[in-house]
Amino acid sequence: MKLPDLRIRYKLDGYENNWHDGRCDMFFAVRCYNDSGDQVSQESFSISGESAGWNGSLINSPLTHRREIVTVPPHASRLLVVISSGGPPATIGVYVVANLTVARICSNAAPVMLMEFPPDHGLNDETNSGPSDWILDGNVPSMAKIVTVGRSPSQRALAILDISPTSHAEWHNSLASAPVVSPGDQILLEWNEMYSMGVADLQTADYQKLPEGHYLLRVAEFDLFGNPTGIESVLPVVVSPPFWKQPWFWPLCAALVLAAAVGNWRYLVWRRIRREMVRLKNQQVLEKERLRIAQDIHDDLGARITEICLASALAKQNSSSPAAASADFDHISSMGRELVAALYETVWAVNPANDNLDALGTYLCQITNNLCKPAQLPCRLEITDLPRNVQVSSQLRHNVAMAVKEATHTDQSAA
Repeated sequence: MKLPDLRIRYKLDGYENNWHDGRCDMFFAVRCYNDSGDQVSQESFSISGESAGWNGSLINSPLTHRREIVTVPPHASRLLVVISSGGPPATIGVYVVANLTVARICSNAAPVMLMEFPPDHGLNDETNSGPSDWILDGNVPSMAKIVTVGRSPSQRALAILDISPTSHAEWHNSLASAPVVSPGDQILLEWNEMYSMGVADLQTADYQKLPEGHYLLRVAEFDLFGNPTGIESVLPVVVSPPFWKQPWFWPLCAALVLAAAVGNWRYLVWRRIRREMVRLKNQQVLEKERLRIAQDIHDDLGARITEICLASALAKQNSSSPAAASADFDHISSMGRELVAALYETVWAVNPANDNLDALGTYLCQITNNLCKPAQLPCRLEITDLPRNVQVSSQLRHNVAMAVKEATHTDQSAA
């Protein structure tokens, strides 16, 4: 006989204490047939893992009792009981059934026994022969066995010792001797069982949302009955905490915040320095322009004062002629007024408070009136309210004032 394959189990030390066998199961089933021998239904009661109290031995492990009720479907007339290892292909292990009874439930009387297996009745574990009305089936029937279980007293039972992950075996009663049933009958099944099973080709170990920590994944070999062979592999598993729980995260955040604060401070300082440099540059340009304007006006004033001195000298020479002296003094008076106007223009031009559109409009009205009045020219100015928040440089104010004065002089000459 082929040697049994080994079962593979795993567990994660530090997270759990129990071994995992993977997806595996065998089943106890009830099949119903019609009068033509066709199967019309199957109701299965699957098992997986290990039965309660299993300790790796058929002799020392206890049987557990199980009780199920099925309803006979329409068109059914015969009933078969099946003990099978035909679950997932990778399943290997042992499944034992003893003390099986099948009875029809009656509403007003005790259940009517249809089939039973008293201990040791017709069972021989040496020749592996079961009752005459039971059949070994499956693609490897030899895995269906008669075994001895328990001690004091021991008893024989039907068993499946599945040693191959690619094969299965069954015990079931023959159709010819199957109990006769009717649709709607309530069938009571009771039996004792023990089992241990696993898989031979375990490939994955799945854990969802493991807490952070250090673990050991243990993968071990076990025999058909779930006893360890001593061969085991261990793989360290580390579940890192989320990045916000890493020891570097908060220091990095603090460093980034500090760097951002320093960078922001340096940017604000740079902007303040830049604004100050622009302001100083503009102020320097403004001062140069005001100096130029003052220099032009200074030269103009110097020329006017020189002209006044010369006129005074001529008036002194003409003292013998009152009419000529009076004309000279009138000329000197006119030049004095022009000198005062030039001085006012100088003060107005260099005063920063006048660097706005409203001050420029007011000044242009004043100089136009002052120029037109001596010439007795009618002058009417209509100027809307000008905003003070519109800045006008001193250079532009000076140029505009000179242009207006020149235009007014031209109009006077034309008049």
